[in-house]
Amino acid sequence: MTTPDPSTGIRHLYQAHEHDLGGGFVVRRLLPGHPQQGVGPFIFFDHFGPTTIAAGQNVDVRPHPHIGLATVTYLFEGAMLHRDHLGTVQRIEPGAVNWMLAGRGIVHSERVPDDLRSRPWTSHGLQLWVALPQAHEDDAPGFHHAAAGDLPETTLGAVHVRVLLGRAFGLASPVPVLSPLAYAHWHEAGGWRLEPDYTERAIYPARGAIHLGGITLQTGQMALLAPGQTAEVQADAGTEAVLIAGEPLDGPRFIHWNFASSRRERIEQARADWAAERFPTIPGDERERIPLPVR
Repeated sequence: MTTPDPSTGIRHLYQAHEHDLGGGFVVRRLLPGHPQQGVGPFIFFDHFGPTTIAAGQNVDVRPHPHIGLATVTYLFEGAMLHRDHLGTVQRIEPGAVNWMLAGRGIVHSERVPDDLRSRPWTSHGLQLWVALPQAHEDDAPGFHHAAAGDLPETTLGAVHVRVLLGRAFGLASPVPVLSPLAYAHWHEAGGWRLEPDYTERAIYPARGAIHLGGITLQTGQMALLAPGQTAEVQADAGTEAVLIAGEPLDGPRFIHWNFASSRRERIEQARADWAAERFPTIPGDERERIPLPVR
């Protein structure tokens, strides 16, 4: 991460690091960052694709656990089949949101839908984690799916905006979040203003380029905006970009593997529980699991 000139209105620039999740499936990871771990309650940000998946290629994510956070899945292209130990079976497609509340513990898998396995297809999307307020870290797990048609949309000049989580641009998402935040997707060329509605705000181009304060952001670069300042943003034609925003967390979060918590001992307990197979299994997806990684 670099610190640009304050006159740009950008506090920090995050540069993505590539991670291979297995089978050659590579993601760009923007968060956690340093020296600032996240943006508001957003503590994890992965951008995958656009990647052509060959017919028969296995990019399934096998059953694995989470605690202390909510996962947010959003696709630009492709499809994914979510299953969890609560019995949820949900296909997600472009424009929809999967919000999975891990709370005190959930197990889920993300697999390729059967209708895509026998032909080439394109995978492109974002996977984010939202840290839960300390008072909700041990809530019961849950799941909420919002179809594309359920999410509020507006047009700002030539820019189309969809609000995925929280409140932004005068619109409110129906997804039941637990802290003040915003997550929005905009596309097409044009300019717009980002008001300082939240203490921490960041913008990221998933495709195309964004111009802000004399700096051009390309895919793989995220700008953390200066607090309290209105930002004038311009996007190139064909740009797909997102805004994430929120208030600072109520204390630091420890992150290990798929676990997040304000307490180290809670993460150690989760590690022990997964290793000892004390987490529940997913109905219809009990055959395999991702093993606990060695430290």
